Amino acid sequence: MRAKKPNLSVHNLNPLSISEHNQALIAQILYHKKVLSRAQLAKAVNLTPAAVSKLTSLMLDTGLVKETGDIPGARNRRSIGLQLQTSSLRVIGVKFARSRIQLGKFSLDGTPLQVSDLPAITSEGIPDTLKTIKVRIHRALSHDHSIVAVGIAVPGPYLRHEGRIALVTSMQSWKGVNFIHEFLEAFPVPTFIEQDARAGALAQTLFDHSVSSPNLAYYLVGEGVGLGVIEDGKLVNGTKGGATELGHLSIDVDGKPCECGNQGCLERYCSAVAIHEAMCQPPYARAFPEAEALNHAAACQLLFYRASQGEDLAAQLVERIASYVGYGCVNIVNAFNPSRIIIGDIVAGAGQPLLDTVLDIVKQRALPELKDGTQITLSHLPADATLMGAAAVAVSHFLDEPTRFAQLYRQRQGTNPGSR
Repeated sequence: MRAKKPNLSVHNLNPLSISEHNQALIAQILYHKKVLSRAQLAKAVNLTPAAVSKLTSLMLDTGLVKETGDIPGARNRRSIGLQLQTSSLRVIGVKFARSRIQLGKFSLDGTPLQVSDLPAITSEGIPDTLKTIKVRIHRALSHDHSIVAVGIAVPGPYLRHEGRIALVTSMQSWKGVNFIHEFLEAFPVPTFIEQDARAGALAQTLFDHSVSSPNLAYYLVGEGVGLGVIEDGKLVNGTKGGATELGHLSIDVDGKPCECGNQGCLERYCSAVAIHEAMCQPPYARAFPEAEALNHAAACQLLFYRASQGEDLAAQLVERIASYVGYGCVNIVNAFNPSRIIIGDIVAGAGQPLLDTVLDIVKQRALPELKDGTQITLSHLPADATLMGAAAVAVSHFLDEPTRFAQLYRQRQGTNPGSR
């Protein structure tokens, strides 16, 4: 089940909007069910078969759906299947982290078609990096007229109505960037911006077919630590967009100082930045002399590889990190009571040893009545969950307004009918 925006009352919609609303319902059902007959769709959306036939005819004409041939129907009769056109339309996803930016092109079903990394950036290089991103996206849009939207995932706490990040530890210059001003009107297709962990939660519900829970938490442990929560099928945002800011939850009131002004923030103990810092200090520095020259992600990959090879210091550090990730899970269980927690991003690369320690910590420390109903797993997505999350933000909007994007797709194809 995907996260939903507040539903509009059908009674307040004009006839054209009612048609668009019902086409969106059909698109959403086909997106998750893959192939259904018109009779099955009529039952799923609670409309008459005649109404569904009329709606699907419109969707066939606009290219939103296609017929797939005969499928088994009721009483052993054969029916014609309908499928959403997820491969024809594409979106761009952009992931912002502190020092790392990724761009990707995806089909609507989340299949990565092209992924690239920008060179590591510094605070001084942010303005040039923003220009580079725009150039690359414009180039992609000019070469591929099947792209109908851009999704952007940014670190939290993201003030969604203002368009800026309230705090980015170790890269404070990001606070000076207004993402709405930079990107919302920058391209000839719609652009959507979301906090990275919430984007990751969307990716799990849209692209991981093993996820069906309407109450889910995506626990992002990367260069920062974040949390995206879906409750009853809806994203939890908060008044300004800064809800579920797990990374700046203090786990030690007398602990390490944080740039947010607090002490002992979770992010200071288990983020990729904190891990890299630990690898460059005693007692771990002697085991990782090359770590100083690596970026945060590469340093973590080195650590996890060495731990998997049985190196004692590496295994000890992974165990220590995993315990802090576990404390974060305890707080998620006790505060939000999700049916599932999915751990993703750089630190999830530690794999099963990390998950085993997390499960032990939760078993020992979380409220028994709550933890027993919570499944905790690592992300199973085939690509970076936050980059896929950026794409999922765009796909989510497509599923809310498929007729709008079908029209945009036809317009873009008209500018270059031979594009693919």
